[in-house]
Amino acid sequence: MAQHEQSAASFPEHIRKKRNGEQLSAGEIRDFVQGVKDKTIQESQIGAMLMAIWLQGMVAEETLALTKEMMMSGEVMSWPAEWEGLVVDKHSTGGVGDKISLVLAPALAACGCKVPMISGRGLAHTGGTLDKLESIPGFNVYQSVQQLHGILEEVGCCIVGQTDNLVPADKVMYALRDVTSTVDSLPLITGSIISKKGAESLNALVLDVKFGNAALYKDLGSAKSLAQSMVTVGNSLGIRTGAVLSRMNCPIGRCVGNTLEVMESLECLKGRGPDDILELVTSLGGLLLWMVGRAGSLEEGKKVISTTLQNGAALEKFQNMMIGQGVTSQIAASLCSTNTDYYSILRRAHYQTELETQGHGTVLDIDGMVIAQVLHRLGAGRSKAGDPVNHSVGAELLLSLGQKVEKGQPWLRVHYETPALSAEQRLSLQGALTLGPADQLLTQPLVAEIILP
Repeated sequence: MAQHEQSAASFPEHIRKKRNGEQLSAGEIRDFVQGVKDKTIQESQIGAMLMAIWLQGMVAEETLALTKEMMMSGEVMSWPAEWEGLVVDKHSTGGVGDKISLVLAPALAACGCKVPMISGRGLAHTGGTLDKLESIPGFNVYQSVQQLHGILEEVGCCIVGQTDNLVPADKVMYALRDVTSTVDSLPLITGSIISKKGAESLNALVLDVKFGNAALYKDLGSAKSLAQSMVTVGNSLGIRTGAVLSRMNCPIGRCVGNTLEVMESLECLKGRGPDDILELVTSLGGLLLWMVGRAGSLEEGKKVISTTLQNGAALEKFQNMMIGQGVTSQIAASLCSTNTDYYSILRRAHYQTELETQGHGTVLDIDGMVIAQVLHRLGAGRSKAGDPVNHSVGAELLLSLGQKVEKGQPWLRVHYETPALSAEQRLSLQGALTLGPADQLLTQPLVAEIILP
């Protein structure tokens, strides 16, 4: 008790030190995280420290100490000895139409990996993996550690929400970062993401760090700084960590919105998915297989992942994961059958409206951010944690980049309920589509760069 009182008493000194740009010792960082976890320091003091970190940044040693203390603030998972070298995961910094986890986790399981994927919910314009999965009737994202072990043993992958005793200090800090405008701090983002992945006791981790109009970071340089920070800290914690820097301007795939993205993920698992989803899934999965020695190179890893999508092995894993997480075997089998009517199981929005092109030419750009913001207002997303989402709200792109179109051609199908699609929102969506001469089309690879461990 005396030590806690002493820590709490000296805490203003720690804030002052960081505020003035000095380096905090590992012990001072431990005091901070312990105080957050044990509630021995005031919320106002935590907020002040977060702002001091946001303003002054942290050197690599401080970021590592912060991440390690956050990771150790709760339960750290342990796995059977025979899983050594097989426990892997991926994290994305969030995008529009980003349903990669739903395809990647079962593909990795089909390659013999164990994937304890702890995912989040959507906030602001980005969708959340848990929200997508909850549009499947019966899918339960809340599993105890024992249940998680059982599903991994049986299936090889599961996608669940964060448990109360996993990195509890992050829960407190994350909520306060939101209300103190300190979300976009490099050391705080690194600490939050890597502490949770560290608590999963992974052998390897791949990060999908996005940049562009519809990403947290708009340019490659700042996205690369974050990727490098996370890769450094992950590897320092003993997790083989690599990163893929990917462009996030147009939506990924053709569908945006929870139910629609589940349908598109199932199409990918049936070997019928769009090329951009395939590129991201094989790049991220191939890198992980190479990092744990299950592929001799990145290229070989990509081929192995691709094969699981073509031969139905990944689809079977997804079907078994659904059953393991509460979906009836009848619904799971129906969703995974070749020519299923998805809407016989998944909820369909009451209204669909198709927008038509206002001119002719080549599709030069489709602004994912604009589409996400309109869908958010129609109920597909949430403005604060805990808000409900309407799973059926979404949009389907009816054309792709580089396609030549005529005036009056349908290009976007919007699925909505209440509120209805307003004239202003229609106008906004029309502004997301850029048409022009074919020679102005800028084709760039989706994956801009890979950072190896």
